[in-house]
Amino acid sequence: MSLLGKLLPLCFITLYGCMCQKHDDQHQAMFLAGAMTKEQVRGLNGKPSEGALLDTFDCSHPIPPGSRQYFEYLQSRGVTHFKVPLSWAQLLPTGLPSQPQQAVVTCYQTLLRQLLEVGLQPLVVLHGSTVPVALRSRYGGWESQELVHVFQQYAEFVFGEFGELGDSWVTLSDLDELRGAELQNALNAHTRIYQRYHQLFPGGDGQVSIGVKGRKISIICGTQQLKSLDFLSIKVQYDCTNGQNLAEELQTVMEKCGKKPVLIYQVNITDCSPYHFLSDTKILKALSNTDQNVLGFDMADMLHPAESFPKRDAASNRNDLLTSSCSTTYCKTWSNFATMTSSERDAFLKESFPADFQWATSSESFKVEGGWSEGGKGETIWDRFGHESLAFANQTADLACDSFHKVDYDVYLLRGLHVNTYQFSISWARIFPSGHRGSQSEKGALYYDNLINALIESGIQPVVTLYHWDLPQALQDYGGWTNTSIIEAFKDYADFCFSRFGDRVKTWNTFSSPWVVSHAGYGTGEHPPGVKDYVVASYQVTHNMLKSHAEAWHTYNDKYRMKQGGKVGIALNSDWAEPMDPSRPEDIAAADRYLQFMLGWFAHPIFVDGDYPATLKTQVEEKRRECPHSEPARLPIFTPDERKRIHGTADFLGLNHYTSRLVNNSDGGCTPGPQGVGDFQAHVDPSWSSTASDWIYSTPWGLRRLLNYISTEYLNVTKVPIHITGNGMPTEHSGDTFNDTSRIEYMRTYINEALKAIHLDGLNVQRFTVQSLMDGFEGPQGYSERFGLHHVNFDLPDRPRTPKQSAYFYSQVIEKNGFASKNQLFYPPEPKNMRSNKVSSMPPSTVPSQAMDVWRKFSKQTKFQRKLYHYGTFPQGFSWGVSSSAYQIEGGWNANGKGPSIWDTFTHKPGSIPGNSNGDVACDSYHRLDEDLYMLRALRVKSYRFSLSWSRIFPDGQRSSLNQEGADYYNRLIDGLVAHNITPMVTLYHWDLPQALQNLGGWDNVDMINIFNDFCDFCFASFGNRVKFWMTFNQPQTIAWSGYGLGQIPPNVKKPGIAPYRVAHNLIKAHAKAYHTYDDKYRKSQGGLVSIALNADWIEPKDVNVPREVVAADRALQFQLGWFAHPIFKNGDYPDAMKWQVGNKSELQGLSESRIPSFTEEERSFIRGTADMFCVNHYTTRIASHATLRLTPQSYEYDRDLSEAEEGDSPTTAISKQRAVAWGLRRLLNWIKEEYGDPEIYITENGVATDTRTTVDDTDRVFYYKTYVDEALKAHNLDGVKVKGYIATSLMDSFEWLNGYKIGFGLHQVDFTNSNRPRTPKRSAHYYYQVMKDNGFPLPDDEKVLYGHFPKTFNWSTASASYQIEGSWRAHGKGLSIWDKFAHTPLRVDNSDNGDIACDSYNKIDKDVEVLKKLKVSHYRFSVSWPRVLPDGTNNHINEAGLNYYHRLLDALEAANIQPQVTLYHWDLPLALQKVGGWENETIVHRFRDYADVLFSQLGSRVKFWITLNEPYIVANLGYGYGTFAPGIVGKQYIAAHNLIKAHAEAWHLYNDKYRATQHGLISITINSDWVEPQNPYKQEDVDAAKRYLQFFIGWFAHPIFNGDYPDLMKTIIRKRSLAAGLPESRLPEFTPEEIKRIKGTHDYFGFNHYTSVLASPVDLGNQQDYEGDRGTRTTHDRTWIGSGSFWLKITPFGFRKILKFIKDEYGNPPVYVTENGISERGAVDLNDIHRKYYYENYINQALKAHVLDGVDLRGYTAWSLMDNFEWAAGYAERFGLFYVNRSDPTLPRIPKKSASRYTSIITCNGFPDPALGPHECLNPESEATSAPTVTTIENTVHTTVPVLPLDIVDFLGLELSPSDAEVALYVIFGFLLVSVQGIIFVVYGLLKTKRKLKSAAVEFKMERM
Repeated sequence: MSLLGKLLPLCFITLYGCMCQKHDDQHQAMFLAGAMTKEQVRGLNGKPSEGALLDTFDCSHPIPPGSRQYFEYLQSRGVTHFKVPLSWAQLLPTGLPSQPQQAVVTCYQTLLRQLLEVGLQPLVVLHGSTVPVALRSRYGGWESQELVHVFQQYAEFVFGEFGELGDSWVTLSDLDELRGAELQNALNAHTRIYQRYHQLFPGGDGQVSIGVKGRKISIICGTQQLKSLDFLSIKVQYDCTNGQNLAEELQTVMEKCGKKPVLIYQVNITDCSPYHFLSDTKILKALSNTDQNVLGFDMADMLHPAESFPKRDAASNRNDLLTSSCSTTYCKTWSNFATMTSSERDAFLKESFPADFQWATSSESFKVEGGWSEGGKGETIWDRFGHESLAFANQTADLACDSFHKVDYDVYLLRGLHVNTYQFSISWARIFPSGHRGSQSEKGALYYDNLINALIESGIQPVVTLYHWDLPQALQDYGGWTNTSIIEAFKDYADFCFSRFGDRVKTWNTFSSPWVVSHAGYGTGEHPPGVKDYVVASYQVTHNMLKSHAEAWHTYNDKYRMKQGGKVGIALNSDWAEPMDPSRPEDIAAADRYLQFMLGWFAHPIFVDGDYPATLKTQVEEKRRECPHSEPARLPIFTPDERKRIHGTADFLGLNHYTSRLVNNSDGGCTPGPQGVGDFQAHVDPSWSSTASDWIYSTPWGLRRLLNYISTEYLNVTKVPIHITGNGMPTEHSGDTFNDTSRIEYMRTYINEALKAIHLDGLNVQRFTVQSLMDGFEGPQGYSERFGLHHVNFDLPDRPRTPKQSAYFYSQVIEKNGFASKNQLFYPPEPKNMRSNKVSSMPPSTVPSQAMDVWRKFSKQTKFQRKLYHYGTFPQGFSWGVSSSAYQIEGGWNANGKGPSIWDTFTHKPGSIPGNSNGDVACDSYHRLDEDLYMLRALRVKSYRFSLSWSRIFPDGQRSSLNQEGADYYNRLIDGLVAHNITPMVTLYHWDLPQALQNLGGWDNVDMINIFNDFCDFCFASFGNRVKFWMTFNQPQTIAWSGYGLGQIPPNVKKPGIAPYRVAHNLIKAHAKAYHTYDDKYRKSQGGLVSIALNADWIEPKDVNVPREVVAADRALQFQLGWFAHPIFKNGDYPDAMKWQVGNKSELQGLSESRIPSFTEEERSFIRGTADMFCVNHYTTRIASHATLRLTPQSYEYDRDLSEAEEGDSPTTAISKQRAVAWGLRRLLNWIKEEYGDPEIYITENGVATDTRTTVDDTDRVFYYKTYVDEALKAHNLDGVKVKGYIATSLMDSFEWLNGYKIGFGLHQVDFTNSNRPRTPKRSAHYYYQVMKDNGFPLPDDEKVLYGHFPKTFNWSTASASYQIEGSWRAHGKGLSIWDKFAHTPLRVDNSDNGDIACDSYNKIDKDVEVLKKLKVSHYRFSVSWPRVLPDGTNNHINEAGLNYYHRLLDALEAANIQPQVTLYHWDLPLALQKVGGWENETIVHRFRDYADVLFSQLGSRVKFWITLNEPYIVANLGYGYGTFAPGIVGKQYIAAHNLIKAHAEAWHLYNDKYRATQHGLISITINSDWVEPQNPYKQEDVDAAKRYLQFFIGWFAHPIFNGDYPDLMKTIIRKRSLAAGLPESRLPEFTPEEIKRIKGTHDYFGFNHYTSVLASPVDLGNQQDYEGDRGTRTTHDRTWIGSGSFWLKITPFGFRKILKFIKDEYGNPPVYVTENGISERGAVDLNDIHRKYYYENYINQALKAHVLDGVDLRGYTAWSLMDNFEWAAGYAERFGLFYVNRSDPTLPRIPKKSASRYTSIITCNGFPDPALGPHECLNPESEATSAPTVTTIENTVHTTVPVLPLDIVDFLGLELSPSDAEVALYVIFGFLLVSVQGIIFVVYGLLKTKRKLKSAAVEFKMERM
C-alpha cells in the first residue's frame, strides 16, 4: 500500500473524531472494518489481503494463523470495531439450538476473543436476510411463523454463547431485501429479540440494531419499530460516475430518524477512489452537522483504496512478464486466466447451452448393480476386495443398489431427472465370467439388453463404458492388466458388446478413468487388485490399456461403424493444476508436469502422436540416470506401428473432472510414483470448500481452465468434441442427506464453468455428466461417501431410491438448458369441445331400475369365471392419470395470504386426528412443485387430477379477497403440466371450504350457490385456456352425509335427518350453475369438459335370487350414486326410489312434507344434463340386504331400509370395511352404462390404503391395480362400456383426512418425519408405469397357446394311489398301514373321512379299466399297497391274495393295451414298520429293498416302468416334519428324508443289478415341487428366498440323486444355524463319500409331480430350529391366480414350463415323465368342470412349449387323478378326478366330467392341432372350446383370440351355451314345435277331407307321431 494510502484513513479518522467531540454523546465513535472473507483468509500473513472480497468467512474452516496480526494491523490504523457476521446455517444446521455444530461455535468464540484481545470491539451480525436453503426447506421463508420462531431461538442461542464477548449487535443486516409479510415478520422477530437481549443483559452497555439501505430507511423510521433500536445501521453507496448525492441521502436519513444514533454500517465506493469521497465537501458537511447523531463509519474501502481502481496488482504484473516467456500449452492457458480477479473468475454466466446439448448422469457397474453372483456372473477384483474386508466397515458391493434387479427403478429416476443421456458401464465379468468369450453368460447380456431397451423406450440415449475398473478376477489371476494377453481378451469383449448392443448404443467409452487403474490399482495398491508396484506394473498397465483401447476402437471402426454409425472415445480423468507460487517459473513447470503425468499419460498417445508426452519420457529417463541403484520407473516403449495404431483412436475426448490442486516444484529423489518421478508436490488451498472426500475440493474455475488446456493441447490437430463424462462430489453418509445444498452449489458452479467454456471460449463441449445417478459403493470408502443425486437407503433390502434436492436442481437446469432466464412457454391444447356435451335427458329410473339386469348378468358367475384374467388393451388416447387434492398435499396452510379452511380449523383442534396430525405442511407441495413434477414426469402419466384450494385463491371465499400469489401457484403448476404434455384435470372443490364461508352456514346456505359460481367463474377465466377437464365437486355424497349428517368430517354438523338433503340440494344446484357458466361463457373459446366426480361402491345383493334383496341393492346404489347422478344424468330430479323412501319415512314420522327437498320444474330443467362425461370414484364393494330400519332418530341412513356387510372373501385393506373387491368395478361400470344411457366414463379415483408398516414394497397395491384395472378393461372390451380414463389414487402418500398419516394411498412414499418431505417411488409406481406404457395388459407370451404335437412315442397317462382308491382295508390278509391308523385317529382327517372303502377299486378293477379305456390313455399309473403284499412290512410273509389283486389289475390293463406305471411306495407304510421308527429307523432302507425285490420278482416281467417313491418331500416334511400327514411325527424330516433317499438308491441298484438285464424296464423316483417366483422380482432378497424355496423343495431330493449330495445352499444354511444354536453338528445328516457315490445317478428318468406356483419372500424365524426356520421363506399367491378346491393350489400354467426348464438346466436335461398334474374342486358337484378343462389345456400346452421351445426331454404326462378319491387329510372334500365318484350311491359309479372328454381329445390329437390347417379328425366337436386361442406355432406364428369362457355356461341338449343363448335356443325350439304342431293339424284336416274312410287310423297315426 502506498504511503498516501496509509495516511488517508488516518486523516479521515482524525477529522471525524474531531467532529464527534462537538457532540455530547455517550456513545463511543465506531470505526468499522471487516468482515473477514474466505479470500482474505488465504492471504493472511500479518498484512491485509489486497485481493478481491469474496464470501464472508463462516467458520467452516479454522481461523488462519495470521488473523491476530491482521487485527492488530487494523487497530493500529485507528479501527475500533470489526464486523463479525455469524452463519446461521453453520451454527445450527438443523435450526435447532439443541443441535449446534460445536466446532463452529468454538471458532466464532475464538475469533471474538482475538478481537477483544487486540483492542477491537466486535459488531456481531446475527444474519443478513435470505433464509439459508437448508433451513428454508425445513421451515419455510420469512412468510412462515415457524421460521420466525426458529430465528428467535437462534438469537437466544447466540446471546447465550457469545453475549459476554460483544456489546454491539445487528439482528438482520439486509432488512431492505424483504417485502410484505416477510418484512413484517422479520421486524416482529427483531423486536422480540431486542426485548429478549435487554432482559438477558439489563443495565449493560449492549446495543441492538438492524441494518437497512439508506434510501429504504422509511421502513424503520417513522414507525413503532424505531423504539426497538439502540442505534440504526444503514448502508450507503457513493458513485462518482452517476453523481449520486450521498450527502442528501444522509440528510434525509437524519431527518426521518430524529435523534436516533446512526451507524453508517457499510459504505460502497464504486467507480472512483476514496480520495474523491473524502474531498466531497457535502459529505463532510453532512457528517459534521451538529444536529445529527452519527455513531460511526465503515472504513473498509478507505483501508484498501487500490481496490477502487480496475488495476492489476503486483502479482498480475509479474504474470505479464511470465506470459511473454511462455512456451508450453499449460503456461499459455494458465496465464490467460491468471490475471483474472476472483470476482471476474467467479462471475456467473446466465446463458443457455446449445440446443442439442446432452445432459447426462452416470453410474458404474460394480458400484450399483449388486447381483454379484447372479445369472452366472464371474467374480471381479472388486468382489474379491470386498470379501477380503478391505472396504470401509467391511462393506461389499454384493448387493450395492441392487440395480441388477431394478432396471425399471433406475430408468424411472432418469425420466424424473429429465436427462436425455445415461452413461453406465458394463461388467465384463457379467458378460464373460472368465473374461473370455467362451464363458459368455446370456443372462448377463440380457440384463444390459433390458436396460438399453428401457432407456430407449423412455427417450434416453445410452452411453456405455466398456471398462470401469471391475476386471474379472479370472483374468487378474493371470496378471490382469500387466499381462499383454489381456489386450486380445479386451478386444474380444469389446467386439461382443459392439455386436450385441451396438444397434442401439451409439456412444462408447472404452475406459473410464484408466489413470486410477494404473495409479491406485497397480501403483499404490489402494484399489484392487492391490498391486503396489509404481516402478514397473503401473506403467505396463497403462501401456496395455492404451493398446486395448486402440484395438477396441479399430474393431468398431473396421467392423461396425459403417452399419451402426456410433462413436467410440475414452473417458480420462484429470484434476486442474495451479502453480503454488505463480511468481516461480519452476512451480508453473511443475503444474504442467502434474497434468502430463495424469492426463497426458493417456491423452498424448491417443490425441497427439501415439506416444507418451516428451515431459513424461524425459523425467523418467532423468530419474533412471539419477538413480542407477533404485530404478524409480520403467516406461515401456511403443513401436512405430503401435504408435501409428494408437494415434487418433478417439471420436471424442471424455473428461472426468472433480477438483484442482496447487502444485509446487520439489525434488522427488528416487521415490517411485508420479510425485517422485515428476518432481512435484500437490496441495490444496485451505479456503477451498471441502467435501466428504479428502481428495475432492470444490474449485469450479479449474474446469474451464482444464477444458481450455485440453482443447489447445490435444484437440488442435484432432478436432473432436469434449464430453464431460464425470463431475460430482460426495457428501457424508449421515446427517441431512436429502438437503444436499453443497452438491447443488458444486453443480451450479461447475456447470456454469462449462457454459463459460462454450460461450466465452468457443470450446466444443457437447455433454455434461453429473456423477452419479444415485449413491453407490465407492470402492475403499464403501458406502460412507455419497455421490448420488438420489439417496439410496442401504439399510433396507429394498434399496429405495429417493431424489435429493440436487436431483430437483439438476432437472431444473436441464429443463432450462442452462441458466438463462426462461419464460415458461406452453401451447394450450386445441379446443375440442366447442359445443355443449350435455348428456341427453332420460326418463326417471324405475323401482328397481332397469339396470338390475347387471345382477342377472354377473351375479351367477362362478369364482373361476369371475377371476379369469382378461388380456387386452384400451384404445389409443385412453387417459391414464394419478390424483391428489389440495388440502392433502399442499401444506403452506397460511403461506402468502392463504385463508384458513374448515379442515385447518378442524385439524388444529386437539384430538381431531390421530397424533394431532394436520395438513399445515402435508407434502409441502406448495413449496415443492418441481418435486411433484419430477414424479409425474417419471410416471409418464397423461393426466394429473388435482384440486384447487378455494381459500388459497379467495382467502375468505369471496372474489374480493383474491390472493394473486395463490392463483400464481396454480398457474405454475398448470404450466408445468402442460410443458410436459400432462393434461390437468382440475377439481374445483375437494372438501376444503374457506372457514369464512362456513361461518355463514357453509353448504347449508343457499347463498353458496352464487358464491361458488363466482369462484368457478374466476377459475375458468384464469386457468381455462390450459385446463380442459373440470370437475365441480369431489364426492358430494361424502360432503353431504359425512360432513353435515354424521358430522365425522368438517364442518362436523350432526343433523342426519335433514341437513344432508338440504346440502345435497345446494350442491347439485351449485354444480349446475357452474356448468352453465362454463357452457355460456367459456366453452366456445376454451373447448373443455365439465362434470362432477361422484363416489360409488358396488352393491351386491345378499341373494340375487331373492327379489327384495335385489331391490335393496338397487336402492343402496340410488341413495349413494343416484342421489346426484339421477338429477344430473337423467331427469333433473332425485330417483323415485329415494323420493319414495324418504317421503314415506317422513310421513310415518309425522312430518307434513318430505325431508328431501323438491326441485321446481325450472330447476329440474336447469340441472338436467349438466355433465359432459361421467366421473366416478370407486374403492370397494358391499353386500346389501333388505332391512326395516328405525323411524327415530331421523336419518339418511335409516331412510334406506337396508343393511350392508363386507364382501368376506376378498382381501382386507388398511381401512376398515374397505376390502379390495375388484370384480365389483366391472359390475358398477355396467350398471352406470345401463342406468345412465351409456355415458363416457372416467374412473377419477381408485386405489388402496396401506398402513405405515408398508413402505416401498407395496405388493398389495400392485395386486389391487392389477385386478381393478383389469376389471375396467373387461368392462370396456367385453361389455362395451365407454371407459375413457383411469386415475390412480394417489400420486403420493398424503394427509388422509380422518386417518391423518396413519395410512397411505400413494404410489410414492413421503417421509413426513423429514422436513424435506422426501418422495420415494414405491414398487406400485413402477408397476403402474408399465400398465400405462402397455395401455393395459397385452397378451403375454406365457398365455399364448402353442400349436403342435408331442412325439409319437409320448406317454399319456392318468394316476391313482392304493390307499386313495382301493378300500378293503382289512380284506384278504392286508396289514394295517400308517394311514389306516391316522385316518382312524380323531381330528386328523377332514370330516372324519377314511380310506376303508375309498373308491372300492379292490373290487372294481373292471370299472376302473373301463374308464381308462374311455380316456384313451396309453399308460396307467397306480401304486402297490406295501401292507397288502407284505402285511408286517417284511418279506417274512407274502400275502398272495394281495399280490393276486395286482396280477388281476395287470391282466385287465394288458387286455386293454394300457401300460402300467407302478409306484412302489405312495405313503401307506406298514404300521408294523412304523412301530419300530418307520422312516426314522435306518433299517427301513433294507426293508424297502426287500419289498422292492418281491415286486420286481413277482411283477417285473409285466411292468416296465417303476417309481420307487412318490413325493418323498411330502413323506418327510408332512409326515415326519409338520405331522399333518401320517404318521404324524414332528421335527424329524431331515432324518426321514435321509433314509428315503438311501432306500430309493438301494431299490434302484437292486433293479439295475438283478433285474434290468432280463426285464428291460425303467426305474426312478418321483419328486414333487412347486415353481416359485420372487414376490418382488426387483428385490434380491426375494430372489434369494425363491432360490432357497426351490433348493429346499426339489433340490432336497433331486440334488443327491442327480448331482450328488444335498444342495450346498441347504447344507451351509442348516449347518450355520445349527452351530449358532449351540448344537455340536448340523441337524442335516451327512452322506458318507461312499453313500454319495452310491446315490448319485440312481435314476433312469426324472419323475415329476407338479400342481402350482407360489411367490416367495424372506422371513426370519429367529432361532427356530426346524425346516421352516432353515428355509427362511414365506410364500403367498398372486391375487389374479385362479383358485381351486385346495387352498394351496392356484392355476399357474406358466410355472409348469419354467420348472421343467429348471430341471433341464439344473439336472442335465434328463428324460422327464410328469407323473402327476391336476386340479381340485370343492362343494357342489358340477360335471361341467370348466376350470379343470382350462387347467389341463393350459398346463399341457406349457409342457408342449417346454419340450418344443426349451428343449426339455419330456417323455410323458400323467393327469391326476383318474377319479375323485380319498385326498389324504382333506378326506373326500377335495376332488381331483376326471371322473366323479358318486359316494351317495353304494355302487360308487364313475361318472365322466367334461374335462375327461377334453383330456381324451388332447390325447387323441397328441397335442394341439393348428386350426389354421383346418379341422383335425382327432377333435371331438363336443369338447371344442368356445373360441380359438391365441398361439405361436413352431413353423409359423398365428395370432387369434385367447379363449374367453362365457360368463355363465349351461348344458343345453349336450351343448355348452350361455344362459341367454340357451334361452333363445329354447324359444326357437318351442317356436319350431308350434309350427310343427300347426302343420300337423293342417295335414290332419286335409286327410280328413280327402280320406274320410281313413279318419280313425290317420288320427291315431298322427297323434302317435305328435
